[in-house]
Amino acid sequence: MSEHYHIYGIGAALVDTEIKVTDEDLAAMDVAKGVMTLVDEDRQHQLIRYLNNHLIASQRASGGSGANTIIAASYFGSRCFYSCKVADDDNGAFYLNDIQAAGVDYPAHLAPPAGITGKCLVMISPDAERSMNTFLGISATLSVNELHPPAISAADYVYIEGYLVSSDTGRAAAIELRRQAESRKTLTALSLSDPAMVEFFGEGLREMIGEGVDLIFCNKAEALAFTGSDDLESAVERMQAYARTFAITCGADGALIFDGKTLHKVDGHPVEAIDTNGAGDMFAGAFLFALGDGCDFKTAGQFASRAAAEVVSQYGPRLRPEQHQALRQAFFGQ
Repeated sequence: MSEHYHIYGIGAALVDTEIKVTDEDLAAMDVAKGVMTLVDEDRQHQLIRYLNNHLIASQRASGGSGANTIIAASYFGSRCFYSCKVADDDNGAFYLNDIQAAGVDYPAHLAPPAGITGKCLVMISPDAERSMNTFLGISATLSVNELHPPAISAADYVYIEGYLVSSDTGRAAAIELRRQAESRKTLTALSLSDPAMVEFFGEGLREMIGEGVDLIFCNKAEALAFTGSDDLESAVERMQAYARTFAITCGADGALIFDGKTLHKVDGHPVEAIDTNGAGDMFAGAFLFALGDGCDFKTAGQFASRAAAEVVSQYGPRLRPEQHQALRQAFFGQ
């Protein structure tokens, strides 16, 4: 395979619909705030019926945590490949067209099967917190069949979305991807994705990590819960048993970046946060892009923190293509 990829990603393919809600709406719908909750199709339709009068300003976008990261890295300038699974329906066609428009390659030799493409309702409350209810649809059957070994061999990093832990076949695919990457000397990165994944699927995440990955992305809550720590100092120490390097995001307080030898504190960028959806995904995408562009870990963390701040200052989990280029120009002068 002649192509070279900076990042090979794997994750759920979800068509996102983002909706503004109040805390009273969340309570009325019995939606857990600030986490991702898996639901069946009936429950999602029930929520859509309640939210019908909120949908006027909503927009559909290709999403899923891993896809947001890969698309961000691609727009910054990384060469990316993404393994996912969509159905042969309108949302599936929309999804593949959207990631292709972002310059991301995917296993085009696999024809989408019959079924329902996954969907996610992203509910944004006035405090900028995002609460997600996800119907995985056909993404629940993402498996080793969707892996593309030539692209894995051609990549500098593989990036594994932690949400895959909730699906037996997805978890198996993530484990196999890590194993293939290790055998090919491709670096491995993984996101813990969500506090709920850590709480309910912690052992599965450890299985995905195996004897350790090269890089873990997580936020403060995930780091504390995953390592069973009461403070960040302890979490930093214990995280080194799972990853050779890692980035722990701390919201407006920036991030802690461990490069394998030194722990760096990266400051946050003061912005008015209106929507935290996609902040961690953007951080990972910008960070991986910067590493691929030759930056050290501290500089990559600084750029990623700046990019994440830009995302939370507007609605939606992604930036427009031109915003990526403006950020790159402002930070790197190129």
